[in-house]
Amino acid sequence: MRVAMIGSGYVGLVSGACFADFGHVVTCVDKDPAKIEALTRGDIPIFEPGLDDLVATNVKEGRLSFATDLTEAVRSADAVFIAVGTPSRRGDGHADLSYVYQAARDIAKVMDGYTVIVTKSTVPVGTGDEVERIVRETRPDADFAVVSNPEFLREGAAIADFKRPDRIVIGTDDERARRVMAEVYRPLYLNQAPILYTGRRTAELTKYAANAFLATKITFINEIADLCEKVGANVQEVARGIGLDNRIGGKFLHAGPGYGGSCFPKDTLALIKTAQDAGSPMRIVETVAAVNDQRKRAMARKVIAACGGSVRGKTVAVLGLTFKPNTDDMREAPALSIITALQDSGARIRAYDPEGMEQAQSLLEHVTYCDNAYDCVEGADALVIVTEWNAFRALDLDRVKGQMKAPIVVDLRNIYRADEMARRGFLYVSVGRPDGAADADGLM
Repeated sequence: MRVAMIGSGYVGLVSGACFADFGHVVTCVDKDPAKIEALTRGDIPIFEPGLDDLVATNVKEGRLSFATDLTEAVRSADAVFIAVGTPSRRGDGHADLSYVYQAARDIAKVMDGYTVIVTKSTVPVGTGDEVERIVRETRPDADFAVVSNPEFLREGAAIADFKRPDRIVIGTDDERARRVMAEVYRPLYLNQAPILYTGRRTAELTKYAANAFLATKITFINEIADLCEKVGANVQEVARGIGLDNRIGGKFLHAGPGYGGSCFPKDTLALIKTAQDAGSPMRIVETVAAVNDQRKRAMARKVIAACGGSVRGKTVAVLGLTFKPNTDDMREAPALSIITALQDSGARIRAYDPEGMEQAQSLLEHVTYCDNAYDCVEGADALVIVTEWNAFRALDLDRVKGQMKAPIVVDLRNIYRADEMARRGFLYVSVGRPDGAADADGLM
């Protein structure tokens, strides 16, 4: 099969490289010449484990190429995927679909013969209808079908998710398009990956519903964590107790500073707006979004409380900036709100992240970026663990304590044991665990 991938960002590049690895011939297209030049040189603009090797292998084998002009790629393609950004629109929170619609126009102008146009971008219900209208308006003579095929990739594990998916959702009522999509995904039949064929609007809503539900699980366990701190329960044990119920499941039940990233914040907001416009407001999701926004700054207040009620003039070391480990993505990362709130309260910030510091520099001011975790904690009045990178899970705690001005650790990911931290002489505060809160009270 010949595949054109319009958009070479996170979704487009990962999907294109994986399709090429299946044996398809893939061209990834992007209007940014600098990005295409970098990709052609073998420089990957995003951090995703294993992606650089996957791209290099398939470029070498001649199955993957890059271009700024989509004409040749689209004309020869069996399937053309739209994988451009759909950020929140300024002012109202709706998904900005301008890039999707422009891609549809550009595809329509050059496509030749029967073409399956596949929306891979996360889009609100009804977007496929508008894409079809745009293509029909631009090329009344065209023979084509528009399909919804949402992605369900986790940053940091995207390649594994693509090659061993929980499910593949394909939204189309066109039998020819269904056959093309079946052939595109045929290599996954060996893994017996379930393919769910639905209507196009159903597929579009499925993506939003999945992200909103996962965001709800995260927010739910975070609120349970707050209650645990008040009543003397342990949120990790509560999460395990409910997660062992197969109807609930243990994933996304890890208390922390709130969700971030490129998907959950914008997708929950877009779903809220879609539901409001349809006259069927989603009160649960509205509350999830509001609670999550408030939680990030609440974590800064937890740090301030651990420091005796004030951080003015104090140095706070922050380990972890990205919204999750194994990515360089800083979009809506909790660290942004936490650091800003601490700075607003007069703190000086030192920070270290294995991959996110370059991205963070364009988003945060007056932060001292460090070469490693130990450099970061040097002379600090408090240490805050915001992102649970593996490199932070087994720090030399005696060395950390020796380098800090005061042995205060606020662990927003619960990666250390409170009894061990207390034994080593730390004032240790975690999330949703009474032992951490008791340690803090006892040492203050």
